[in-house]
Amino acid sequence: MSAFRSVAVVPAAGVGERFGGDKLLADIDGETMIDRTIAALLDGGVDEVIVVFGPDGGSVQRDVSSLLDPRVRPDLNPDPSRGMLSSIQEGLRTAHGEALLVLPGDMPYVRSASVALLLETFGRAPAIVSPRHRGKRGHPVVLPYALRDLVLAADPRSNLHEVLKPHAAERVDVDVDDAGVVRDVDAPSDIGARTA
Repeated sequence: MSAFRSVAVVPAAGVGERFGGDKLLADIDGETMIDRTIAALLDGGVDEVIVVFGPDGGSVQRDVSSLLDPRVRPDLNPDPSRGMLSSIQEGLRTAHGEALLVLPGDMPYVRSASVALLLETFGRAPAIVSPRHRGKRGHPVVLPYALRDLVLAADPRSNLHEVLKPHAAERVDVDVDDAGVVRDVDAPSDIGARTA
C-alpha cells in the first residue's frame, strides 16, 4: 500500500469501428481486452479504477468481470463522439487521489510492473510521469491531482498531450522494457504475439 491514493481513468467509450465490433470484449489469452487492461492497473497497485463507457456500453459492461471488484466502478460519457479527452474528463470529475492515471481501454499489453514503477516514481517526486519504450512515450500517464482542473477545463475535442504540453518542465519519463505501453489495439490483427 503506497503512502498516497491512486485512481485510474480508463476511457472505454469508443465504438471500435476500425475493429469491427465490441473491441473491448475481444478475447486475449482467455480474458477480455478491457479486463486485462484493468488487471494491469490493479495488480500494479492502483487503488481505484474508473471505467468510462459510452451510452451503448451496457452490453459491454455485462461481460466485464472486473466490474465485480469493489475497486472498479463504471462511469458514463454521454457523448463520446467529442473524442477520448471527453471520456477522460468524465472519469476525472469523480476521481479523488493524489495520483491520477490515464490508460485507454484498448491497451491490454501494459505490464503491471510498469504501472508499479510509474507509481513508485510518482511517489518519490509527484510530477507528470509517463513510461517510455525505445524513445516513444506511452501509457499509462500519471498526473498529480493539482492538474485535474486543467484537464477538466480543456476543450473535450482536444487531446491529453496538447493539454499537458505547457507543463513539459513538470514531466518525468521512465524508460521501461515493456512494448505494451506503446501498443494499442485498433484491429483484430493487433492481437497476438509480437516482439518489440
